[in-house]
Amino acid sequence: MELRNINQGNNIIKEVLQNSIAEELGIEKGDILLAINGQEIKDIIDYKFLISDEYVEVTIEKQNGEVWDLEIEKGFDEELGIVFTNPLIDKAKSCRNKCIFCFIDQLPEGMRKTLYFKDDDSRLSFLQGNFITLTNMSDDEIDRIIKYRLSPINISVHTTDPELRIKMLNNKNAGKIFDILQRFNDASIEMNCQIVLVPGINDGENLDRTLKDLSKLYPNVASVAVVPVGVTQYRDGLFELDTYNKQSSKLLLEKIKDYQQYYIKKFGSRFVYAADEFYVLADEDIPAYENYEGFPQLENGVGLMRLFWNQIEQAIDSIDDKISVNKEYVIATGTLAYDFMVSVSQALISKFEGLKLKVVPIKNKFFGEKITVSGLVTGRDLLNQLKGIEIKDGVIIPKCMLKSDEDIFLDDVTVKELEKKLNTKIIISEVDGKSFVDIFK
Repeated sequence: MELRNINQGNNIIKEVLQNSIAEELGIEKGDILLAINGQEIKDIIDYKFLISDEYVEVTIEKQNGEVWDLEIEKGFDEELGIVFTNPLIDKAKSCRNKCIFCFIDQLPEGMRKTLYFKDDDSRLSFLQGNFITLTNMSDDEIDRIIKYRLSPINISVHTTDPELRIKMLNNKNAGKIFDILQRFNDASIEMNCQIVLVPGINDGENLDRTLKDLSKLYPNVASVAVVPVGVTQYRDGLFELDTYNKQSSKLLLEKIKDYQQYYIKKFGSRFVYAADEFYVLADEDIPAYENYEGFPQLENGVGLMRLFWNQIEQAIDSIDDKISVNKEYVIATGTLAYDFMVSVSQALISKFEGLKLKVVPIKNKFFGEKITVSGLVTGRDLLNQLKGIEIKDGVIIPKCMLKSDEDIFLDDVTVKELEKKLNTKIIISEVDGKSFVDIFK
């Protein structure tokens, strides 16, 4: 996620939603929220908490300097319908860790400034699902999470061994993780945890310890995702890391399956889940839809392929007769999802008469070929690897390749530039099976 106005703390209103309370009251774009119930708004958490009541008094500064005091009666938790220029209404808090596997430390020079910003902000965990380490928080901030009952909160644990966690995160405060988790557990805060697994560092017996510790906090620790470390070609001077291969991925999946069977008997839940990447590396089938128990860890790439496939099947099944389209597209994907997207394309071709699809796996030359996910494919890699291919009706790419709020790739190549250089249309698909099928209707 790329933050807007991360250095601006003003509560400036960017947008007023149609037919909202705010629109009815005459609140406009450019106005400033000064207070709710006489209390100054520190950040978006204060705003969410204070606005939830059925009766609130809101103080607004208009663009001409007038100050309006508005008395509002509304439904409990009903939103006012305003969007702020800065989603946090505060400066985002940066990460002071120096994790041995930090992806941002592995970025090449010369990319846009905001890509180098390391966030470790509990508010982003609550609002947008970001994972945080809890190492950059004061006791007051932890108390505030408990006071406001911010839940769920997503936490990057990696290990519960204090000394190892200090080493992995290069932060002297990192060893306190389990004490903080216990405080959240006592306050019934729901947590989803992440373990970035590094071969020879926090796997094996250390992974056993971490899962054992986290399972003590079930059900407030609702799920744990185990994801493989990502390594780019820009690691000169950084901690030497190994990556997962077919054999080590198979061994890891055997361990995860054993734990899942144990936790199903103990909790009625699998509790721990492996990222899709492990199954692809091991050349094993992605588990069944029901095995993901509501998909609590999609942001970590856990079950994303299974959910997408299920959505594809449902969308195709809803089409009664074959549809004639007579179109020909190229589907561009990361190398990780190549075989999967070939299966998807075959399913689509069977339903759409005259449809031709060519799946092209884009090797990641920009970050290095060990990076295989679609979300890190760059514009120049797309250009270089598609320019010799005949493209008739367009190239389909997943939206995850682009910046969250703009049609621009990680290397600052825009979709329009790519369209011009390839002389074809770029079709952006949501990472959603139904939306993908709808492209061909």
